[in-house]
Amino acid sequence: MAKIVVAVAAGLVLTGLAGAAPSATFSVKASLNARAEVPRPTGVPAGAAGAFTARAVEIQSNRARLTWRLTFKKLSGRALAAHIHIGKPRRAGGVMTALCGPCRNGQRGTARITRAQLRTIRAGNAYVNVHTQKNQAGEIRGQLKATLASSGSNPPPTPPPTDPSPEPPIYP
Repeated sequence: MAKIVVAVAAGLVLTGLAGAAPSATFSVKASLNARAEVPRPTGVPAGAAGAFTARAVEIQSNRARLTWRLTFKKLSGRALAAHIHIGKPRRAGGVMTALCGPCRNGQRGTARITRAQLRTIRAGNAYVNVHTQKNQAGEIRGQLKATLASSGSNPPPTPPPTDPSPEPPIYP
């Protein structure tokens, strides 16, 4: 039985299905405002704005994990939903992934996206927007900007010692 478990584990490692190591990490940001939203929202209070910050970690299994935080203020009503959409600046586009719904200011979450979707974000062809009852197509929007935070080719940092005051060795 132990031989079968070892063989299966070795097979998973060789095919890249077990413990896929990150290959790159990106910092993703957007500043949201009503002027960027398409179509133009109506009745948006002055000062309505938001920020989206995230860390995207590419995983070798053609996926990426997006850990995010969304903040907003002075909306016309409750934030009913927020999404990442595919779309160039000043163009509306389809939903890439849902973030929250309903949403709270300061909300955090995690989303799984494909490497192709991450490439779309890195190319500047994706945006975040927040939807309200008054502006169901979106009230505030911000184009995503991604920068490389680290590459999988970098060696991992040396871990700190587990015991800060080790005992001296005992000699026979």
